[in-house]
Amino acid sequence: MIDKRLLCHWADAMADKIISERGELALYTCASGITPSGTVHLGNFREIITVDLVVRALRDRGKNVRFIYSWDDYDVFRKVPANMPHQDELEKYLRFPITLVPDTTGRNENYARHHEVDIETELPRVGIYPEFLYQAERYRANRYAEGMKKALQERECIKECLNEYRDEQHKIKSDDEYWPVSVFCAKCNRDTTRITGYDGDYSVSYTCECGNSATEDLRSSKGFKLGWRVDWPMRWNEENVVFEPGGKDHVSPGGSYDTAKLVSKKVYGWDAPITMKYDFVGLKGLAGKMSSSKGKVIALPDALSVYQGEVLRYIFAVNKVDHEFAISFDVDVITVYEAYDRTERIAWGIESAKNDDVASHEKRVYMLSQIENGMPSAMPYQIPFRMLTTLLQTYSGNIDAVIASLGNVKPEQEKRLRRRCECAWYWVTECAPDEFTFALRLDGSAIDLTDAETAVVVRMREEVLPIVDESDEQTVSQKIYDVAVGSGIKPKELFNIMYRALIGKTQGPRLASFMKIIGKEKLEKILSAY
Repeated sequence: MIDKRLLCHWADAMADKIISERGELALYTCASGITPSGTVHLGNFREIITVDLVVRALRDRGKNVRFIYSWDDYDVFRKVPANMPHQDELEKYLRFPITLVPDTTGRNENYARHHEVDIETELPRVGIYPEFLYQAERYRANRYAEGMKKALQERECIKECLNEYRDEQHKIKSDDEYWPVSVFCAKCNRDTTRITGYDGDYSVSYTCECGNSATEDLRSSKGFKLGWRVDWPMRWNEENVVFEPGGKDHVSPGGSYDTAKLVSKKVYGWDAPITMKYDFVGLKGLAGKMSSSKGKVIALPDALSVYQGEVLRYIFAVNKVDHEFAISFDVDVITVYEAYDRTERIAWGIESAKNDDVASHEKRVYMLSQIENGMPSAMPYQIPFRMLTTLLQTYSGNIDAVIASLGNVKPEQEKRLRRRCECAWYWVTECAPDEFTFALRLDGSAIDLTDAETAVVVRMREEVLPIVDESDEQTVSQKIYDVAVGSGIKPKELFNIMYRALIGKTQGPRLASFMKIIGKEKLEKILSAY
């Protein structure tokens, strides 16, 4: 148990609500899930981490929690995502269950497993360890035969539940045939089937567009599946789920959650899990919510190339769950790291917050952002992300050299610092705007300068270079200013000349700090050409 004053996050409020409404339970089952129809993107990840944060909040209250993640890999393959290879081959499997679609990359045993593996191998990097359930495996093993039988027997009740929130135009008519199950044809594997009869027990008859007709038993056939609006509440009952969040399109009044809630209670006798709405996650510069079917998405590994696991968790923990936000890969990355670092300093008592409530909230966000829940055993080494990009470019991406140059990194701090270095180097080489990137001119050549400009470089070499390593940044900055005044030019003009000489650009990092980072030895090599 942790200090109650720290239980102040929205995940804590939800944990309290679950306990209040469901009472003391031996086990609290929290659920999430998705159809692996394409790349599992950061929009999907929001649901996963929303559950994880609530799971952590429950465990911080000493509760026993089961976190299940369902792969709905027995859903229909409806559309080929634009980012998948061999589109023509995948087109042949439209209307198949996803688990029977081949992996056209050749990496995994089927299309669904390809996308499942991608997320299962990445979640531990952000400290998330759900119990994975594979619905294709469960359906094909006839685990849900009784649940399907009950749905078939109660199909008129389910029809009423589905109609409850629909307007007259969209309601199922009283004389319309409705079947809560669908069938994948035993001959062609597609769901292009129509149920033609039910014996009131386990036997269901169907015909398929391929010409096949059959009568099969729910207890032995591998082809039957509940429609998702019934499948969802059936599994709530099967797994005793007490919490599952939903996207705002599902949890809106009269939406699919409200319908499933009715089915859950009236057909399966289970109170629907407590839910909460989470909003969409966008990508800065990309309109609309992310979509796997369109293929234009950012996956978890992409985000973890730029953001440390703790920082990525922070992005989701610091934002209110029902607020939309965008993940950025441009200059805003620097701002995100700065915000995380400030929260870290407040959590460790190194920086003061506005008041005690803010301090408690910042510390709680920080604790929930860690890969292992709670406070790390030691304060991590802090270095501004922007400065880190400068150091890495100065040392041509050599992380060992960068860490060695810092000089005061403790062994217990190195692993996390090294990961930040990897992210910073990826960002600066793959994502950063041009004004943040540079390479030192270490080849010994000189750029074309006027005689007056060359004289400025010579003065910098003779008057500033000797004090770079031994003096603080303020002293070096004053010396640079003195050279500008002594040369009869404005400091801005001097900066322009020096950046051109050092990196072949007209602007760069703060010059005094930059020169100290480069160091006397490298500066001598560059400036000796003048």
